[in-house]
Amino acid sequence: MLPSWDQIRYTARQMSRGERILSLILIASAVIGFLGTVSILNARFSFLAPAKGGTLHEGIIGNPHFVNPLLAISDTDRDLVSLVFSGLMRPDGQGNLIPDLAERYEVSEDRLSYTFYLKNDAFFHDQKELKADDIVFTVALAKNPNLKSPLRASWEGVETEKVNDRTVRFWLKRPYAQFLENTTLGILPEHIWKSIDPEQISLAKANLRPVGSGPYKVQNVAINANDVIESYTLESFSDFISGKPFVQKIVTHFYPSEDELLKAHDKGAIDSFGAISPKNVSKIKKNNVVLKSLTLPRIFAVFFNQNEKKLFTDKAVREALNLAADKDKIVKEVLEGHGVAISSPLPPGTLGAISVTSTEYNIEKARAILEKNGWIKNSETGIYEKIEKKKVVETLSFSLATSNWPDLIRAADILRASWEELGAKVEVKVFEIGDLNQNVISPRKYDALLFGEVVGRDPDPFAFWHSSQRNNPGLNIALYTSAKVDKILETARTLSSAEDREKEYAEFQEEIQADLPAIFLYSPYYLYVVPNNLKGFSTEHITVPSERFSGVNKWHFDTIYIWKIFKRFIPNY
Repeated sequence: MLPSWDQIRYTARQMSRGERILSLILIASAVIGFLGTVSILNARFSFLAPAKGGTLHEGIIGNPHFVNPLLAISDTDRDLVSLVFSGLMRPDGQGNLIPDLAERYEVSEDRLSYTFYLKNDAFFHDQKELKADDIVFTVALAKNPNLKSPLRASWEGVETEKVNDRTVRFWLKRPYAQFLENTTLGILPEHIWKSIDPEQISLAKANLRPVGSGPYKVQNVAINANDVIESYTLESFSDFISGKPFVQKIVTHFYPSEDELLKAHDKGAIDSFGAISPKNVSKIKKNNVVLKSLTLPRIFAVFFNQNEKKLFTDKAVREALNLAADKDKIVKEVLEGHGVAISSPLPPGTLGAISVTSTEYNIEKARAILEKNGWIKNSETGIYEKIEKKKVVETLSFSLATSNWPDLIRAADILRASWEELGAKVEVKVFEIGDLNQNVISPRKYDALLFGEVVGRDPDPFAFWHSSQRNNPGLNIALYTSAKVDKILETARTLSSAEDREKEYAEFQEEIQADLPAIFLYSPYYLYVVPNNLKGFSTEHITVPSERFSGVNKWHFDTIYIWKIFKRFIPNY
């Protein structure tokens, strides 16, 4: 039996002072030894794991309109779709695709069929089971012309077959190496949408109060007195197929501009936000945040319209303008170093991209090329002219169209200054993005166009450079034509081997660099601000801004020790 407290006190009174001190030392040593043993055992038999809980306040520019994977066009809509919905596959944040709803998939030898096997216990947020029927329904709706989904073209020629409740098969008319990208499409619950006519879906309330199967479900939508959505409160979904998220809630707050976003962060209203302009990085209070630089397969270039402006048919002009474009200055002054200069249509980090260590900027060499090819500088105007039989037949004068995005305007001004120093007359025309798309790009009414392109995780340059895509709605905005390049692109998109596609892409880029239908300027980083106590953020490469949430279910604020023997019984560990 253990001694009582009275017995301990009596014994202590009988001890001498030295004996008391020695006893205390022995007791302290025993306690320290015990705690040390517990610590060693804890370290050996437990692991440090993410703790569940906390709320992240995310700031987003713009307001949601279609939180629907088939209708989402804006970055705002796509951000919410990525949090609320899940697909057969999902990006892993490292430039690859991994299974999400799918347990696994198989590709036929002829690469014309893809069979996906669903994971067990996949549920929507309303606890209805997700089955192959929902996938077949979603794809059929994407292809329905009455819905007018921007994804319709991606699914043209693809047939979908339900094998059983947990298996679905896709049939392609011809091999397409990038088909797996299609399977990141968020799946809609058939039981909610099947009763709505496709022509009326864009008007449905469910677009703003969506039910998906993604990591977060909608708990609340805050609407102000003007019927404008101010925020979404999203709660972690305990049945998320890839593991319940650790962060308990994400509240998305919407702002009309980047300035308002920065003000909200200064006031502590939001913890994280993306799409920050490089020029505003210095305005961010950095004592409690971390700036993440994520690579994007996005390029910005000046595309020449040789149909609209005859002088661009002269290769000497295109070469001179390329040499007189100070790309490094644009990266330094416009991007504040948050990007890289490029010289080809495939940006760094994408399959087959050509490594660029430097870009040549040489105005004197550019002048020499012009003068060698019959261009003479007018001594009065300082503008180069093409003279034939003592008659001016062409002036080095053109307009440069771009959108009203501040970074593009600044880049255009740098280009104009460089080209005017060369001896060209340049007028920069700035348009609202809607006006630019509808009245300039669609009808191909521009001399030169400063614009960006997203080439994708596994690039398919076909849409941007094949001659069949020269007219709207095609994306060949350089109106480029080359029988050789057409054949290369047609071949590349049918090859299953990444190594074989790389060889084709290398030849494609050599042809483009030789013909110079555009001046490739830079590839920017995507800048994302997160709180410095946010852990588990491992994303490095994204295709679109919404992919910053690709690993959101692994994000966490705190950690706890868990005994290893219990690890297999605890979900998401």
